[in-house]
Amino acid sequence: MSRVLGAAVAAIAFSASAWAHHGFGRFDATKNITLHGTLTRLDFVNPHSYIYFDVLGPDGKVTPMRCEMRAATVLRRSGWSPKMFVVGARVTVKGHPDRVDPASCYVETLAIGDAPALERYAQLGANRPARSKDRPLRLPSGEPNISGDWAEEQYLLAMPPGARRGALVPKSLVAAVEAGDLPLSKVPDAGWRARPVTFTDAGRAAAEALRKAPPQDNPRMHCQITSILFDWVFDGPINRITQREDEITLEYGRGLKRTIHMNMASHPTDIAPSRAGHSIGHWEGDTLVVDTVGFLPGMLASPVMNSEKLHVVERFTLDPKKMALRRDYVAEDPVYYTDKYVGSDTVLPADAAFAVDRCKELSYLNYSKDSGK
Repeated sequence: MSRVLGAAVAAIAFSASAWAHHGFGRFDATKNITLHGTLTRLDFVNPHSYIYFDVLGPDGKVTPMRCEMRAATVLRRSGWSPKMFVVGARVTVKGHPDRVDPASCYVETLAIGDAPALERYAQLGANRPARSKDRPLRLPSGEPNISGDWAEEQYLLAMPPGARRGALVPKSLVAAVEAGDLPLSKVPDAGWRARPVTFTDAGRAAAEALRKAPPQDNPRMHCQITSILFDWVFDGPINRITQREDEITLEYGRGLKRTIHMNMASHPTDIAPSRAGHSIGHWEGDTLVVDTVGFLPGMLASPVMNSEKLHVVERFTLDPKKMALRRDYVAEDPVYYTDKYVGSDTVLPADAAFAVDRCKELSYLNYSKDSGK
């Protein structure tokens, strides 16, 4: 399989999965609906939050509805809170209907009680943790101070001039894209899309099997960890790094925890395979180099699968002027790839506190049939 074809398979599958993940795969964006009801409950969860409310029809019949919002983590980062959703309050939802489930919809705007209507991507003034002037750039031992809470810049929906559909772009670039000053082709990569890689026959077969499987069979649809690469930035999680004398801990907002052993020269021979793998690290100047093996077979980023032979090397480098922590990585897997899976991403001081937000996959629930369960 050629490099071009291998890259194309990854890119096509990414495009479809990203579009579906953000709702439009199940919802009909060509149709608009407006619903009025009484709020009954809230699922403030990842990968999508849901608001539930009862709609009273002209015939006096009550219809339970549920409508999809963004993930709990990105809502928190945008200043939204579960306290906003008071049970018993009147709600007005404008959005798009589900293609098959008449009791589900996609929220574009939401009004609760007498409060002004909120757009789906509304920013409500989340408090960014202060970048203390007293924060040392280095530890007493001399290494860069990378401890703290980190997150990729939020990606918000922007509508370029003349576009029929919006695109997710970094928050700081929304105005430039919507003004037509910055073409989408120049928008930086989000860092979590599948990277070009040349598959072996086994790698191609695994990718094709995942592509043909029902969406519900994707591990991500069961709130499982995908990989140490994908979950670091996908959907804007807030992660935490803690430095100690002999180890560095990486806690992912999606629930994964990694320990980087700084006092080990090699990996042990009896590693219990896991999604986190076994990591050893060292400093090369101001760059933290992390070598990880011992993975369970799984998925790096759809549709790129990995075997137990996966080997990942990450390089974390802090830009003290921008307070930006860049990660460059290289993944090798002789079972599934004939070359290397290479990429990078960047996180900034988080705009909300670290937390592992609850995950509850509800996307494929038919609420018109299951609302009473």
